[in-house]
Amino acid sequence: TPTLSSHTFSPSHTHSCTQRERETVCVCVSCWRVFSPGSPLVPQAPSRHKQPTCHQNRVTSTAASYQAMACMKIWCVLGLGVLVSLSRAHNSFFTSIGQMTDLLYTEKDLVTSLKDYIKAEESKLGEIKRWAERLDRLTETATKDPEGFLGHPVNAFKLMKRLNTEWLELENLVLKDMSDGFISNLTSQRQHLPNDEDQTGAAKALIRLQDTYQLDAETISMGNLPGVKHKTTLTAEDCYELGKIAYTDADYYHTELWMVQALKQLDAGEVSTIDKITVLDYLSYAVYQQGDLENALELTQRLLKLDPEHQRANGNLRYFEYMMADQKKEKSNVAQKTEENKSGDVLKTKRERPKDYLPERQKYEKLCRGEGIKLTPRRQRRLFCRYSDANRSPLYLLKPVKQQDEWDKPRIIRYLDIISDQEIERVKELAKPRLRRATISNPITGVLETANYRISKSAWLSGYEDPVISRINQRIQDLTGLDVSTAEELQVANYGVGGQYEPHFDFGRKDEPDAFKELGTGNRIATWLFYMSDVAAGGATVFPEVGAAVWPQKGTAVFWYNLFPSGEGDYSTRHAACPVLVGNKWVSNKWIHERGQEFRRRCNLSEFD
Repeated sequence: TPTLSSHTFSPSHTHSCTQRERETVCVCVSCWRVFSPGSPLVPQAPSRHKQPTCHQNRVTSTAASYQAMACMKIWCVLGLGVLVSLSRAHNSFFTSIGQMTDLLYTEKDLVTSLKDYIKAEESKLGEIKRWAERLDRLTETATKDPEGFLGHPVNAFKLMKRLNTEWLELENLVLKDMSDGFISNLTSQRQHLPNDEDQTGAAKALIRLQDTYQLDAETISMGNLPGVKHKTTLTAEDCYELGKIAYTDADYYHTELWMVQALKQLDAGEVSTIDKITVLDYLSYAVYQQGDLENALELTQRLLKLDPEHQRANGNLRYFEYMMADQKKEKSNVAQKTEENKSGDVLKTKRERPKDYLPERQKYEKLCRGEGIKLTPRRQRRLFCRYSDANRSPLYLLKPVKQQDEWDKPRIIRYLDIISDQEIERVKELAKPRLRRATISNPITGVLETANYRISKSAWLSGYEDPVISRINQRIQDLTGLDVSTAEELQVANYGVGGQYEPHFDFGRKDEPDAFKELGTGNRIATWLFYMSDVAAGGATVFPEVGAAVWPQKGTAVFWYNLFPSGEGDYSTRHAACPVLVGNKWVSNKWIHERGQEFRRRCNLSEFD
C-alpha cells in the first residue's frame, strides 16, 4: 500500500496521512476525524465536513494525534467563548439599512485619515529624495578628485560631520513611522465596524434576493437591478466569496451558480486575486454533490490542465473515472433492473434549491414578484375608495381622510396621506438611536430571540415621550374606533440588506396560550401599519393564504383585523414582509389588543363572523 502524504478530496479540507504497519491512517486536524482511506485500488469518494478550512499536518503517532486533538479542543473552547462574547456586543449592521448609512461616514473618515497618512509619507519621501539629490551631486564632484577635494579642510570636516551625524539623522527619518495616526484611528473604529456575521448575512441576503425575485447570477453581478440609482458590479472574487459562503452551508446549488459566474468573469479576462484553479476546485465538487458526475469529471480535467500536480484533483479524477466506469456497467444491465432499484441513484442530476421549512415558499415568493391572485370582476366591485370622517369625529368632519379597500377577505384598508413627512422624520429621528435587531417570540418557550427569517431592526416609542407619537396614537384610535390605551407601543422597523419577515401571524394561536400573558391585555385584535418610505423594488406586504399583496407607499397606512368579532383567530391574515430588493424600507406599526374593545367591537353569534 503506498503512503499517502495528503489524502484530500473536498476543497475545504486537507487530510494528512501516515503509513503505520499495514494500514494508512489519516486525520483531519480541523474536525479530528481519524479514518483509513481504504483500498488503494478504489479511490475514496469526495468527502466534506462543516469546517471551511483544514491545514495539512502529518500524523506521526496515535499518541501525538490525541495530544494535539486535546490542545486544539481547548483552544476551540477558548476561541468560542471569545466569539460568543463578541457576538453579544455586536451590532448586526446588515439587518438595518438606516444604521448602515452611518458606516458610510465612518468609511469616509477612514479615507480622510488614509489620505493624511499618504501625504505624510509623500512629505517624508520628498525630504529623503532632496537629501539624496544633494549628496549625489556632492559625491559626484568629490570622487573625481578625492585627494584634491579633501585637501580643503572644510570639505574634510563636513565629510566627518555627514557620516557621523547627518546620516544618522537620515536613518531616523527613514525609520520614522508616519502611520501612527492612521493606525490609531483604524483601531479605534474597528470595534464599530462590521464583522464576519455581517458579511455572511449580507451574502445570504443576496442569495435570498436571487431566489425570491428569480434573478440569475450574471444579472446581480452586472448590477442590473430594477430601480437602482447607483449601479455597482461584482468582481470575480465577490462571486467566489458568495459561492464559498453557500458551500459552507452545504448549499451546493448556489455554490455552483456563483462559482460558474466567477469562472465566466475570469474567462472573460478579468484580473483577480482568485485563480481559476481554486474556482474549479469548488465548482467540480459542488457539481458532483448535485449528481452531475460527467460535468464534475470535465471540470476536474480542466483543473488538471492548469495544475497537473493538484493532489485533490488527481484523487477525485480517479474516483470519478471509477464511478463513470461503474455507471456504464450498470447501464449495460439496465434491462434487468428498474430505475428505482439502481444503486447509482446518487449520480442522477438534481439541480434544485435546498428544501426549507416554509411550506408556502413558492406562493410567498410569487406574491413578492407581483404574480399574485387577480381578483375576479365580482370581487373587484366590492372594493371602494372613499372619504372617511371616522364616525363623525370632529377632527375629520371638515377634513376627512382618504380610504381605499386593498382586499375583501380579510378586509385590508389603506389610508392615504395619513402621516406627514415631518412626522415621519421625527419618528425616525427618535427611533434610530434605539434600533436593535428585531426578535420573535419562541412559540415553545415564549422567550424573545432573533431569527434568520426576520431581517430588520426595531425600536419602541411611547406616546408620553414626544407629542408626535401621542398625536399618531390618537389618530389611530380615532380612525379605527378602537381603544389604543391597551395597545403595544409604536414599533418602528427598518429593514436591512434583503430585509424581510417571512410568513407569520400577528395574533397568538391556541397552541400559544401564554403569548401575551405578561401584557394582561388579551390577544392582538388588529394591526395598523404605517409605510414611512417608498421602496424602489420589492418590500411588499403579502398574504399568502389569500394571494393579496400590498405595496409600500410613503405616507400611507394599512389596517386589518387579526381576530373575528368572536375572538377567534383569522388564519387568512397570515402575512409576510417581502425582501427589499432595492431601496430602504421604514415602517411603523401598532398592535391593538382585545382589552378595552368590549363595547367598541361587539361579539357576533357566529364563531367566524
